[in-house]
Amino acid sequence: MQKVRTFTVTPSLPEPLKGLKDIAMNLFWTWNPEFAELFRRIDYNLWKQSGHNPVKMLGTVSQARLEDLANNEGFVYQLQQAEEKMQTSLEAPTWFDNLYSKGSKPLIAYFSAEFGIHESMPIYSGGLGILAGDHLKSASDLGIPLVGVGLMYQKGYFRQYLNTDGWQQEMYSENDFHNMPIELIRKKDDKPLTVTIPFPSRNVLAQIWKAKVGRVSLYLLDTNLPQNEQQDRHITQTLYGGDRETRISQELVLGIGGLKALFAMGIEPTVCHMNEGHAAFMALERVRILRSEKDMSFDEASEAAKSSNMFTVHTPVAAGNDEFPPDMVDKYLSGYYSKLGIDRETFLALGRIDPADKNEPFKMPVLAIKMSSSRNGVSQLHGEVSRKIWWNLWPELPVDEVPIDSVTNGIHAKTWISGELTQLYERYLGSKWSDEAVDKSIWHNVDQIPDEELWRIHQRGKERLVAFARQRLKRQLQRRGAYHTELGWAEEVLDPEALTIGFARRFATYKRGSLLLRDKDRLIKLLSSTDKPVQFIFAGKAHPKDHEGKELIRQIVHFTKQHDVRRRFVFLEDYDMDTARYLVQGVDVWLNNPRRPMEASGTSGMKAALNGVLNMSTLDGWWCEGYTPEGGWIIGSGEEYDDLEYQDQVESQAILNLLENEIVPLFYARSSDRLPRRWIRRMKNTVRWCAPRFNTSRMVAEYTRKHYNPAAARWDYLTASGMSRIKSLAAWKKQVRQAWPELAIQDVDVKVEEDTSLGDLTAKQPQLRVGSQVKVAAKVKLGKLKPDDVAVEIYHGKVDSEGNIQDGAVARMAYQGNGEAQEYADFAGTIPCRASGQHGFALRVLPKHPDLAEQYEPGMILWESAS
Repeated sequence: MQKVRTFTVTPSLPEPLKGLKDIAMNLFWTWNPEFAELFRRIDYNLWKQSGHNPVKMLGTVSQARLEDLANNEGFVYQLQQAEEKMQTSLEAPTWFDNLYSKGSKPLIAYFSAEFGIHESMPIYSGGLGILAGDHLKSASDLGIPLVGVGLMYQKGYFRQYLNTDGWQQEMYSENDFHNMPIELIRKKDDKPLTVTIPFPSRNVLAQIWKAKVGRVSLYLLDTNLPQNEQQDRHITQTLYGGDRETRISQELVLGIGGLKALFAMGIEPTVCHMNEGHAAFMALERVRILRSEKDMSFDEASEAAKSSNMFTVHTPVAAGNDEFPPDMVDKYLSGYYSKLGIDRETFLALGRIDPADKNEPFKMPVLAIKMSSSRNGVSQLHGEVSRKIWWNLWPELPVDEVPIDSVTNGIHAKTWISGELTQLYERYLGSKWSDEAVDKSIWHNVDQIPDEELWRIHQRGKERLVAFARQRLKRQLQRRGAYHTELGWAEEVLDPEALTIGFARRFATYKRGSLLLRDKDRLIKLLSSTDKPVQFIFAGKAHPKDHEGKELIRQIVHFTKQHDVRRRFVFLEDYDMDTARYLVQGVDVWLNNPRRPMEASGTSGMKAALNGVLNMSTLDGWWCEGYTPEGGWIIGSGEEYDDLEYQDQVESQAILNLLENEIVPLFYARSSDRLPRRWIRRMKNTVRWCAPRFNTSRMVAEYTRKHYNPAAARWDYLTASGMSRIKSLAAWKKQVRQAWPELAIQDVDVKVEEDTSLGDLTAKQPQLRVGSQVKVAAKVKLGKLKPDDVAVEIYHGKVDSEGNIQDGAVARMAYQGNGEAQEYADFAGTIPCRASGQHGFALRVLPKHPDLAEQYEPGMILWESAS
């Protein structure tokens, strides 16, 4: 094989244009339209051909054109203004500066398998990646001291095209890292900085690329190095590609390699945030580093690590949660067990719901949950669903007490709102509306926007969408070798004046992309109307191995061919961020019909809502919080069905009923000036309600207040004084685990207002009046534990027909002394009778220590026995 010597060629920019490189290399330009306009002005066609990649465009634009621009005073002035704005914006005091003005700042490391920042960096597949990208952008806006950690994929996610039968095909294009807004991290000797990840019988090297996202740095690991074996060079080749071996390899690089990369660059995070379970091995690497550097046992190091680890769970779908058979874990990590100071069974138990089940696979979300001190779902409903899914990790707890809360997702407003709408908001909400997006009061000024202006901007967005769709369809037909007459048809599809409904997302089966097609006759009647025309635009990708998802796409394409509705019912190939912007800024209605409760959040609807697009959705994910009767519409009433076929039938009819009876008539109800004023009123209601609640500024600020800051404070407190508090906490936990089997609850005595003994509540069924106080006393056998080591609680609430307490509340019992029997401790507490009905209570004991992140974390709970 020949020896190839490589070198890098960079654009040769004239001196007056040097600032273009700085702007191009910071993805800050992706959410500031005036910067994109600067590159558009250089060469509009080249801008499109480059995939809106300014680095690539600057490397291909002619030198003559650059010299011409260098002598253009207007362009040079525009560039100088852009440079000044970027510098001023990135150096200005931030929300976080004000929050932490008196203290040292923590450092948060945010790990994710994908980041969707812009289409020019195709290292994302869908909602998880888009959320991660928006998270970084808002962290930059708010000044959160955060770094992102991910993988730099050589081919990224696939490009989609359909064959003549409508079946999805995948095509992978190589990313040219040297023509992307990233730079290689180098050592002082200018050689690339690399980290070593242990693999079976070998080491794998990864180099580190850095992308600037405003104030935030994103570090991306790449194993395509000549020093690696061929199979290892392909580890970071594709996103979510390959088999399980590829997946575990990628997750080792992301988790273990990602944390190693930060330390190699001198970056030591205070808080580590795992965005989904792909990065869970990071938590173990954090333990290994602590053991190595601080001479700690595994128990001590794991206490320290998880004190400031947090985990965001996304998917409630089993296929989205990675798990590996024990033999595969042995193959890749057996050499790692000793570095952690534990044996094989202890390691495997970290990823199992039931540690005693030798056949249970090693589950990455379970590892992340066990190695974190805080966990959250991504909407209120998803938090409830996640508590039910992972309840088995705390089997003695009532489901509503499972320690998984929620932080509802949001979207980065300036990334997704059209430039014209951004200017409109500036005029009526103030120039700093995006900085104050979480302030609900400023959004009341939406009512001051004239209907005419809002509708005109919305219509322009629709016109751009229609033009984009026609161009995309024409390219699709050309690729398939269509006849000239068909190409002419592509230039006539869709009507800028018609009611336009968009559906764009991953084509996973639970999202039910073909639900509309269940009653084709009614749908065709809608599509065939001439006085009140309705049209649909579909887009989205199915996972390469999801044949059921591909079949949904095929059904949609076949429908357009078989029923001659293709002018009003189109499918756009190769859904990406660029297509998404056209859609959320241009449709009138955003359709979302997942099968409840399978949608974790669904941020595409948020993007549409902030552009004034009305949502029509099942009550799932974010829409449970986003729906307001004065805004969009709900499909059904949040029912959950055992018969899925029946559910699909009912909800498909509900969609058509809404369209026929409410949505279409409302859209075409025009005033004398031909404006749909009642529709515009709903647009304003949607923006006013959704904008301050479903943006990532609110979301990241909530993460900071609820998770990052408390975790950072906990880390600082527990790791101070030579890790003495951590070591003490680990020793206390070990003592409690050993003593726990000896605990018992005995001699429970129940009284009402101290003078009426109730005795056996179950037998006597006493009648109490609202306002009564039930006083409970109990003796607890503590064995070797002290009263301060436990929390004795009364769990009480209404009782259902099966005798279970529903939506229980907790009353803490106070230690009363040891009484006559020294081996028992006396506890007493009171519960109020605030409402009529059947009530009950149960006594329980949990470990208690001031340094526990939450009392359920040790996984020990003792209930009073029924015997």
